[in-house]
Parts: sequence; C-alpha cells; structure tokens
Amino acid sequence: MSTTTATAVHTKYGKAAVRTVWTLRVLLALFFALASALPKLLALSSATAVFDAIGVGHWFMYLTGLVELAGAVGLLLRRLAGPAATALIVFLAFAFVTQLTVMHGENAGTPFLFMLPLAVIAWNRRAETAALLGLPR
Repeated sequence: MSTTTATAVHTKYGKAAVRTVWTLRVLLALFFALASALPKLLALSSATAVFDAIGVGHWFMYLTGLVELAGAVGLLLRRLAGPAATALIVFLAFAFVTQLTVMHGENAGTPFLFMLPLAVIAWNRRAETAALLGLPR
C-alpha cells in the first residue's frame, strides 16, 4: 500500500471515528439531559418514587439531576467531553451498586448499556483529558 493510499485510508477511518464519537456524545447528552436529569429536576412522580424507595430524600434526587445535567453539557463541550464521560461512568457505577443493594437488582444492567459508549468517548478524548489535567501524554 502506498503512502498516499495509507493516508487516505487513515483519513477515511479518522473522519468516521470523529462522526461516530460526536454522534455518541450528542445522543448521550440528550439522554442524560432530557430522559434522566429533567424528570428529577422537575420532581416527576416516576423520579420521586425511586428516590423515596432508596430513602435518601428529595435533595439527593435534585443533586443527581444536576450531576446528570452537568455531565450532559460536558459531553457537548470538546475539552470537557472526556472528563464528563469518565465522571458519568463513575456515577453510573454508583447507580449500579445502588440498584443491586437497594432496588434488589431491578434494572441493574441498565447502567452498563450507557457505560460502554461513554468509555468510547472517554478513550477518544483521552488526550484532551490529559492536557486538561496537566498530565503528560
């Protein structure tokens, strides 16, 4: 394969990867903002029932909604997409533990459905995350 052909192939897959990661970022941001944070911030009955079952109070529901909304905004900002994805993965790990221990395993696998695309975003944006944290690349 010539150098020109190798560069064209790399560019082709590079553009596809950029588009794929951007699409994941937008879709996950929409999910976390609209489907997850908004019901908590508006104290919809579906959200309050879950937090009543957990027994931590409504203040924690609002805090959770704010964290999810901040993560959604972070996913849309290029420099913050990697740290936001990483933070949301940690957040979802705690949700998994809570669902196992408090909710008796109901929907316990759901956080993993979101962790995988978040991990792709975090990996893709690892250079920006390292630069933001002042770490060597």
